[in-house]
Amino acid sequence: MQSGLLPLFPLPVVVFPRTPLPLHIFEERYKEMVGEAIRDKTEFGMVLSKDEGFASIGCTVLVADVVKRYGDGQLDILTSGKRRFEIVMLNQEKSFLRAEVEYFDDNGSGPAPRELQTLALKEYTRLLRLIREKPRPFDDPKLDDPQLSFQLGHMVQDLEFRQLLLQSRSESARLRQLADYLIDYVPKELHTRHVQSVAPLNGHGKKPVE
Repeated sequence: MQSGLLPLFPLPVVVFPRTPLPLHIFEERYKEMVGEAIRDKTEFGMVLSKDEGFASIGCTVLVADVVKRYGDGQLDILTSGKRRFEIVMLNQEKSFLRAEVEYFDDNGSGPAPRELQTLALKEYTRLLRLIREKPRPFDDPKLDDPQLSFQLGHMVQDLEFRQLLLQSRSESARLRQLADYLIDYVPKELHTRHVQSVAPLNGHGKKPVE
């Protein structure tokens, strides 16, 4: 039996370091995996699943809270993102996948420029107003986080874009990518929602009001 292997949980999600991820555990193999993680207080790796497999870069999570236990062993848990990793080699000795991984962090390029942080925060606020009627506790980013981009990117739903942020090793590059993405995304989403809100009114043989 090899040791030092990271259990893997492929799902259509991307989690960032120091951000929350709720999970519902129902498959037997993942009940086993999460049960071991809870018992031993160890991490497991979240990797983005795709039609052709799953991403080679992911982020570990630690179980922060067991929200609910069901009679059949299913679980509702709250996890928190910890460390980014890249898969080196897969191991299939157990019912769930494990892997040899290499952990990585940002390159030593120092903190991002303040003006870039301000721009990304501005666009994040616009996104928040668009998708939330009422703010939630996790919506407030931790401004002292040296990787603020992960706090802000947590609100983006585009999984491919989230994966790009996760893989980047530069905070400045991530903030720039995030700001550029939101500058383009928010106006388009506003337009889409406006069209959806007025379209039903014009679908019953009535002429739209000019």
